[in-house]
Amino acid sequence: MADASREAVIHFEFLRGRQNETVVKELCIASSTASETFRFKSPYKMADHGPYENGINWADVHIEYKDLHTVVTEAVVGFPHLYAYGVSKVTFLSSLTGRTIHNLWDMDCPTPDSLNHKHRCNMPCHKFPKLACATKSAHSIYHWLMHYMQVKDYVQYPSDMSRHTASFAAAL
Repeated sequence: MADASREAVIHFEFLRGRQNETVVKELCIASSTASETFRFKSPYKMADHGPYENGINWADVHIEYKDLHTVVTEAVVGFPHLYAYGVSKVTFLSSLTGRTIHNLWDMDCPTPDSLNHKHRCNMPCHKFPKLACATKSAHSIYHWLMHYMQVKDYVQYPSDMSRHTASFAAAL
């Protein structure tokens, strides 16, 4: 069976900046051994928001945006296998960390918002069920990934189908 301690899922909620760039607001790393959620300040003056997007206002956080690269690369250093959902997030995280990030979409993972969120976030602003939460989504995706790996590990197919000697006949 796959070693779950080697796998980590990274999920983040973001806004679009002035030049349509990705501005990470909340990022979570979920694994069997760790759960870390980071919330970042705006990189420049941006309009206040919160209740309708993900419930976090810019004033609710304390990590400087310039520290995004350092925070993320240090948080994932112990995980040889990293996963994220979707091409844009995989591309962004690969560029940010300089590491290979596996796309869960390629593994037929359901969308994060369609998964059952069993993990509860402790942020008071995330008490509403429809708000996007990086922590809930990262843990839901991580549990899906572990189930996927377990099923894949238990279901083994012969490597060469031509070696089958059984033949089946239809009868009434």
